[in-house]
Amino acid sequence: MQFGIFTVGDVTRDPNTGRTPSEAERINAAVQIAKKAEEVGLDVYATGEHHNPPFYTSSPTTFLAYIAAQTKRIILSTSTTLITTNDPVRIAEEYAMLQHLAHGRSDIMLGRGNTAPVYPWFGQDIRESLPLALEHYNLLHELWHNDVVDFEGRFRTPLQGFTSTPRPLDDVPPFVWHGSIRTPEIAEQAAYYGDGFFANGIFWPMSHFQRLIALYRRRFEHYGHGTQEQAIVGVGAQLFARPKSQDAISEFRPYYDNSAVYRGGPDLETMSEATPLFVGSPQQVIDRIMELPNYFGYYQRQMFLIDHGGMPTKTVLEQLDLLGEEILPVVRKEMAALRPAGAAPAPTHDLLVKAKYGDAEPRQPRPNDNRGDNVTGTSPSDPAKPATMPSL
Repeated sequence: MQFGIFTVGDVTRDPNTGRTPSEAERINAAVQIAKKAEEVGLDVYATGEHHNPPFYTSSPTTFLAYIAAQTKRIILSTSTTLITTNDPVRIAEEYAMLQHLAHGRSDIMLGRGNTAPVYPWFGQDIRESLPLALEHYNLLHELWHNDVVDFEGRFRTPLQGFTSTPRPLDDVPPFVWHGSIRTPEIAEQAAYYGDGFFANGIFWPMSHFQRLIALYRRRFEHYGHGTQEQAIVGVGAQLFARPKSQDAISEFRPYYDNSAVYRGGPDLETMSEATPLFVGSPQQVIDRIMELPNYFGYYQRQMFLIDHGGMPTKTVLEQLDLLGEEILPVVRKEMAALRPAGAAPAPTHDLLVKAKYGDAEPRQPRPNDNRGDNVTGTSPSDPAKPATMPSL
């Protein structure tokens, strides 16, 4: 099982000091946090995508490529890439480029987002959000799995003989997670393609995600990708730990009570009991994490939100130390003991390459001979069509 942290990238006032960091401070802190995540032994760091205040995460690939240059091992991902309002051609290009720059240490999580005004800002209609998500991913999948693509749909101009560049590293696209908190059609799409399904469990009861994950597992098997145990599942949670549980609760409470997403809802204790919000001592957090397979079965990726709501960087780094030193060693061992013999391993680029090519060496795929020419719309291997632009 892979363990990691994700950020939504909020720039929020600290309720204890009344101070709001600048965007520059938060961006630089996020880089520091990502590097610390690798240092303490986490497997994945992920960022969200937003295009509105109070968030800074408008350009995930730029941000993650910068982190890739300063890390060696950690997988870099997104906690949401907006499949609805981004052009799938740009997603194909930008995330393939990131994959090359990170030497395969990258994947992607697609989602619709939760900010309604972003749709008109990017020329889309929120009432079409689900058809947009489905059609855009259908095209993205084609762009990554075929050198030459012809496409015509409802939401963008047609493509004829189009080749997305660069091609995916080793001709193996980044692994795709489909993230959803409420939409069975997204679970269905993930299952249809044999991709991963990620349930970001914060804010919602366990039973809600239990149903979505169970649907995904059934449909994954239905489409012939493997057994339900072999389906690839990720789960999101939030945690805050201190050596003593009462210290954790009292320190975290102001961030909870003043959070834009928690404020006005159930109190901390009620929300913590019903959802994957884990606040307490390291042992209490371990016990709560180990409850999750009871709801979701064995799964491949566990992500934690730890920097939300104005929490200072120093506190976040302390959380990473506790996570890496006291919590994860125990959880890794106990989760490994629960792993069914037939469960799929957590996805990595190396595993995907091996699945495609076996153990053959060297693996140096070149562009296929029928690769398209985006200037003329022709193939250089097609003798029936000119390979150069005609005279005007």
